[in-house]
Amino acid sequence: MPKVQVNGIDLFYDIKGTGEPLLLIAGFLCDRSYWSLIMPSLVSRYQVIRFDNRGMGQSSAPNSPCSIQQMANDVAALLDRIGIDKVHVVGHSMGGQIAQELVLAHPQKVNSLILLSSLAKGDGRFNSLIETWGDLPIHVDLKLYEKVVLPWIFTDGFYSIPGMIEGLIEFAINYPFPPKSHTLYHHSRAILGSDTTDRLKQINCPTLVLVGKQDILTPVKFSQQLAQGITNAELVVLDSGGHGFLIESPDAVASVMLNFIKKLKLDAMQGDDSIQAYIDLT
Repeated sequence: MPKVQVNGIDLFYDIKGTGEPLLLIAGFLCDRSYWSLIMPSLVSRYQVIRFDNRGMGQSSAPNSPCSIQQMANDVAALLDRIGIDKVHVVGHSMGGQIAQELVLAHPQKVNSLILLSSLAKGDGRFNSLIETWGDLPIHVDLKLYEKVVLPWIFTDGFYSIPGMIEGLIEFAINYPFPPKSHTLYHHSRAILGSDTTDRLKQINCPTLVLVGKQDILTPVKFSQQLAQGITNAELVVLDSGGHGFLIESPDAVASVMLNFIKKLKLDAMQGDDSIQAYIDLT
């Protein structure tokens, strides 16, 4: 899998599938592998681009402050380097913050925007958690860190599945590209320093805001704020899943995403061409 040099770092990415380009931006503590469970549904219809944010996975991990805007610039540079002019953009959590900054800085690059479990600005409890999650890695090992974080990501129902949480922790411990402590610190501060509240109205592309009803990290009220602030935004609240619904409810998430983009295509067509397009899409 290839790397490209952008903004002084090496950014690791992969591309799978054919069709219109669809870009996936992962959130805090996650690299491109976080999308694995919904990839089969997406690559059957789209050219799916995943990458590791600076500091994560196999991308460079400089021990220096970064911002959400800087990570959005990394994305824009990546698209330029791989020759993608326009793309559907999906961001989860911090990845949704990056996606917002991408469309604000480079609106011509974005066909549509899908914000999963994301936010414009955190409240007091959220900010306290993210600050702690940035500070904690130098004090505890990865196993304990995961045990602290995961209750905020997954629902009671997911915890009740025998061996599920233990399996996720084991996967994280044995993962060959674990996050570095300084990366988690710098990413946490980037999240805390991000605020798009007063600029949401500048986002004019079709936007889907999707959140799990049981999300206690980025609760429904955060997504409501996004949907109310963004012109042409649609809010969908899934009954199943919390912040980690890409793992808990991947089929439901993929279905809502695909239906949203399909509807955009149909709305852009007229008459008989629209009917034929529907046949082709279904």
